[in-house]
Amino acid sequence: MGEDNEIETSPVPGKRFVYKEIDGKPLEMEIYFPEGWDPAKRKYPGIILFHGGAWGNGSLAAFQYQCQYFASRGLVAATSNYTLVKSKEYTGEGSRKRVCITDAKSAIRWMKSNAEVLGLDPDRLIAGGGSAGGHVSMLATHNPGLNDPGDPTNVDTSVAAYVLFNPAFISADQSDPEVDMLQHLDADMPPVIVFFGTEDEKWSPGWNAVQQKLESMDVDSIDHQLAPGAGHGFFNQQPWKDLTLIAADEFLNELGFLEGLPTLTIPAESERLVPSE
Repeated sequence: MGEDNEIETSPVPGKRFVYKEIDGKPLEMEIYFPEGWDPAKRKYPGIILFHGGAWGNGSLAAFQYQCQYFASRGLVAATSNYTLVKSKEYTGEGSRKRVCITDAKSAIRWMKSNAEVLGLDPDRLIAGGGSAGGHVSMLATHNPGLNDPGDPTNVDTSVAAYVLFNPAFISADQSDPEVDMLQHLDADMPPVIVFFGTEDEKWSPGWNAVQQKLESMDVDSIDHQLAPGAGHGFFNQQPWKDLTLIAADEFLNELGFLEGLPTLTIPAESERLVPSE
């Protein structure tokens, strides 16, 4: 790690770190630390969220709100970017999504490699993201390939749970098995909470196929929540932004990652998430 990339251990909310460089261009993550954070005294569970944007757009701003909340609840909370590749500009092998997955694997390995300084328990790291970021997070933690040769080979990318906001899986991914989630599912899937709008007709079928295959493997640790009348990206707007956070909080509490009640409240007249049938 170069001198310019030394980790400072001051618990400043939203501190940015460079997790790797590609052709001199830094790839960053932004980390939020819990109140009273002290890595000398304890190791905290963590979460890393990847933004959406069709694999060619998006920024760290997408999940800053969620990371601030999760940090306030006791997680070392990170949101990470990755190389953005537009379809017309991609000249590599297979799908352009491969590049994003490779970078996400590097980000996860960077967090685990720096767990001691970050105060992170690497065995209690949660992954997730929205839309393309949900796809990227799942493939980065399940596909054994697409590794950056510069990454440490002794650090895996497995995680303990997932928080997914309308992850973008689609049948067209079958043309490249490296980016097709259906090719990398197994019965050891960690617990998952996933959110979709009922009107997200383009992307819901892809997730439904993933869930059906997992259920055929006797995986029963999936909490699928629906936002009635909502479309893709609904979780970026209120009240769904807070409603999905409250549901994720309760999910992680049941798994032992968080303690106490959510600190967000649902207005009496608010819409509600409903379980998928």
